[in-house]
Amino acid sequence: QVQLVESGGGLVQAGDSLRLSCAVSGRTLSLLTMGWFRQAPGKLREFVAAISRYSDITRYADSVKGRFTISRDNVKNMMYLQMNSLNPEDTAVYLCAADSDGRIRYRAHDYDYWGQGTQVTVSS
Repeated sequence: QVQLVESGGGLVQAGDSLRLSCAVSGRTLSLLTMGWFRQAPGKLREFVAAISRYSDITRYADSVKGRFTISRDNVKNMMYLQMNSLNPEDTAVYLCAADSDGRIRYRAHDYDYWGQGTQVTVSS
């Protein structure tokens, strides 16, 4: 069973940066396509970014393109989300997700495994 544990969230001010981490266990990371989603109160879960098994393909939501960078380390079994120039609209619980299909996925229901999430709050 794949287990995902996020960390790195917190309370920051607008313009600040944060780096989220997702620790993966239970399966070799190189077999999984990975993604980050976020969910704000009262809103649907939203795609943020995704990365292919060997990091050759990355995709981002338009709202974070140019500010966020997704990366992974298959040796350390870790995935990351570097978030720069944060603004209050980025406030949400951020969740990492894994999919064993091999293709880049944009919809939450396409992912097989989920972490519990880490809260990111950006004050103005």
